[in-house]
Amino acid sequence: MKVILLKDIKGTGKQGDIKEVADGYARNFLIAKGAAVEATAKNLSDLAGKKSSEAHKAEVELENAKKNASDIDGKTVTIKLKASSNGKLFGSVTAANVADAIKTQYGVEVDKKKVSLKSEIKAFGSYEAEVRFKSGVAATAKIEVIPE
Repeated sequence: MKVILLKDIKGTGKQGDIKEVADGYARNFLIAKGAAVEATAKNLSDLAGKKSSEAHKAEVELENAKKNASDIDGKTVTIKLKASSNGKLFGSVTAANVADAIKTQYGVEVDKKKVSLKSEIKAFGSYEAEVRFKSGVAATAKIEVIPE
């Protein structure tokens, strides 16, 4: 019997695969547990529609990531921080600070886990940060730390 797998089944296949399995295995285990449906014409066309919509969604996400990367690539992000009288920062600049500054200055939503600082930022000056987006798209931004 031909079935469409709805879940990953060890030893059988991955989700979305169309497999030829024994009738008893299909009826008594796969279909009964909700892990597969019979490969009818309707179910096959539904599967094709789902795959095409997933491909379109991935394409749109990649385009958005490329647009966001081009919006901040090579730009300067200014961060204002308090400092002591001798010019030393209170604390340091973190990836979360950089992500917040990018969002407020350029309107690009960035996850703080995707921001990679080249070095620790504990003094005023210019630094670089790499911002990674989905699908291997990355941008490099200049970080300018100035006194408040």
